[in-house]
Amino acid sequence: MSSAVAPPTDARNKPPLLHMEGVSKWFGATRALHDVSLDVHGGEVLALIGENGAGKSTLMKVLSGAVTADQGQLFIDGKPYGPRGPQQARQAGVAMIYQELNLAPDLNVEDNIMLGQEYSQWGWLRRRAQHQEVRRALDLLGHPELRPQTPVEQLSMGAQQLVEIARALVMRARVIVFDEPTSSLTQHDVEHLFDVIRRLRDGGVGIIYISHFLEEIRQVCDRYTVLRDGVVAGNGILEGTTEAEIVSLMVGRSVDDLFPHVPHTPGEPLLEVNQLSGKELPRDVSLQLRRGEVLGVAGLVGAGRTELARALMALDPVRKGDVKVAGITIPQRTSARLARGMALVSEDRKSEGLALGMSIADNTTLSHLRPFSRGGWLRLRQRRESVRELMRRLQIKAQSPEQEINQLSGGNQQKVALARVVHQDADILLLDEPTRGIDVGTKADIYRLIGEWAAAGKAVLFISSYLPELMAVCDRIAVMSRGELRAVQPTSQWTEEGVLACAIGAEEAA
Repeated sequence: MSSAVAPPTDARNKPPLLHMEGVSKWFGATRALHDVSLDVHGGEVLALIGENGAGKSTLMKVLSGAVTADQGQLFIDGKPYGPRGPQQARQAGVAMIYQELNLAPDLNVEDNIMLGQEYSQWGWLRRRAQHQEVRRALDLLGHPELRPQTPVEQLSMGAQQLVEIARALVMRARVIVFDEPTSSLTQHDVEHLFDVIRRLRDGGVGIIYISHFLEEIRQVCDRYTVLRDGVVAGNGILEGTTEAEIVSLMVGRSVDDLFPHVPHTPGEPLLEVNQLSGKELPRDVSLQLRRGEVLGVAGLVGAGRTELARALMALDPVRKGDVKVAGITIPQRTSARLARGMALVSEDRKSEGLALGMSIADNTTLSHLRPFSRGGWLRLRQRRESVRELMRRLQIKAQSPEQEINQLSGGNQQKVALARVVHQDADILLLDEPTRGIDVGTKADIYRLIGEWAAAGKAVLFISSYLPELMAVCDRIAVMSRGELRAVQPTSQWTEEGVLACAIGAEEAA
């Protein structure tokens, strides 16, 4: 980076807690960041907003020491800051909570929270002191029931996210970056998290909050900075700024309809499920999914929604029940489900949905290579052009179909997972949190794609924790609670309050 220049000061002649000035970064011929500057003051929450691939992750990697900027300066408390790695950044008081969990599943909660910052004396761990510190962090999060000795691999994704947040609290970091921290949390957990963020802010911590949920940003953030194509597209105070103005800055155009509607008419039943029960979840689920229909599945974390999707695809053991496609019972084998036109987009793209070490083309087509094979040979040019067209349709930002998945942003990885089921041309699409980690403009594209699938006669099962999208996109909504399907009604008969009441088990809602 270039030589340090003193950062600006606020009205009280006090430098910002964090100042980034003129940061630029290239990866080969690709410009990820160009002349980006932002400030974070102690005692405020700054929203960092932008589409997938806008440069948010790269900027935060510069801050965390994972990436070195080609140009620019960083300051903390007015002093030059140039971490040579993540450990040095943590020692300087910078904590990162990434969207993708970064935990050791074989270790317990306490060891994960203290990993890399253990309390020791003369070569011995101070277990009692560590335990007290972990308990303090979990109590602050409002989850005293989360036991420090529980193996992380036994926790739900929502609980694992809380372990990540507790790790930052133990660090007593001065600058904390929250990257999509609510993506796996229940509404109750989100409210607890926001309370924690406000307490940290009131205690003088500077917070950068990254989220695609604009309603969340309004609840917890003070100011905003929008990145688009690696540059700052705008910034300001959130109060008085409309959602349309922010979205326009993000996408560089006006987005008039965040929930586009494609006309479609549900037809005859295509998928029939009868008293389906897994090893633990789901429990005795029966439902019908019709051609040309979008059926939403709502519920809290742990309600059994993901388990239902995995049971339908024969990915998990089933104790009883059967699955019929077009009136024919399908064997309890994943290959049989695929052969009958069923496809799943997993909520956990990192571990289940993608092969991170392989290319975009491989991830998109390996489940259905027949269109590109002839005489035992793979026609690579034809496959490349087909994948390139899918990338264009889904607006996947990447250098080429040969680029490895692990080089893409999280949102673009999710788009590749969706491209796979588009390529398979499946008739029954099981989408488990398909818009998780997707920016506002791309969400609109995904909603339009779902509508187009329904209009083409496909049946879509849409699992989501984000009620506004279920209410706007789905023809019917099913609500699960404690592994059971409690109610299925046309969307017009639901309210968001009614869905939540049913999800927590209120008898009058069901």
